Amino acid sequence: MIKTSDVTELQAISKKIRRHIITMITAAKSGHPGGSLSAVEILVSLFFDRMKHDPANHDSPDRDRFILSKGHAAPVLYSVMAECGYTPVEELDNLRKLGSIYQGHPDVRFIPALDASTGSLGQGLSLALGMGCGMRLDGRSGRVFCVLGDGEIQEGQVWEAAMFGAFHNVTNVVPIVDYNQIQLDGFVKDIMAIEPLTDKWRSFGYHVIEVDGHDIAALQKAWDEAAATTSAPSVVIAHTIKGKGVSFMENNPKFHGTAPTQQEMEKALAELA
Repeated sequence: MIKTSDVTELQAISKKIRRHIITMITAAKSGHPGGSLSAVEILVSLFFDRMKHDPANHDSPDRDRFILSKGHAAPVLYSVMAECGYTPVEELDNLRKLGSIYQGHPDVRFIPALDASTGSLGQGLSLALGMGCGMRLDGRSGRVFCVLGDGEIQEGQVWEAAMFGAFHNVTNVVPIVDYNQIQLDGFVKDIMAIEPLTDKWRSFGYHVIEVDGHDIAALQKAWDEAAATTSAPSVVIAHTIKGKGVSFMENNPKFHGTAPTQQEMEKALAELA
């Protein structure tokens, strides 16, 4: 597995991950490209640089954990895990096929190295906080990173979990909001506005870190700041672009859950060359 802090190398890995996302969703003829593409740099900077994990020892009790609460963005997680060496790269194009390990949502029955099965929106932060509290009780050094969708945080359970995390000062759990401003049916602001988002998290007792979610150097600083903050748990609000990297998908609600055609795939891959 490649481990690097070099921004140029991480950007190159990000481009490779985007290509995987496009080809696997096209092969499946279904899936969620927009929210997978928006989260690429977040996952790449964590898995290839910051997180403590080992594909050869995936159940180490001191490892860092990762929860993809927005489980429909499974293609980005599968691509990253495959490039890390957890699962076969050559099988990524079996996404959503019967019997494939790459199901439509992350499922530990198919990929034991996953830290949780996810996809029922609103539940991931609760899972992450339970893990974080358990690790703290056991004296473990690991951290838990939990990626939430911006549409997902319209769910009430997210805010119940946030209250718990702040009240118990669970600083080893870092929620990350993939703030691409689009959800299934359109723009978040038109369906159920979540602003003022920064003020909301602060009012719940969190140290808020806002960052360009496609700027790897800025993300690295955000992970450092979260690790250094012990007076309150940190939340990272990552401002991202839905469909990032593919011109006709960027900021286009259509590609929340629509697979590219063969022609669209070829155009996208040309842009990602």
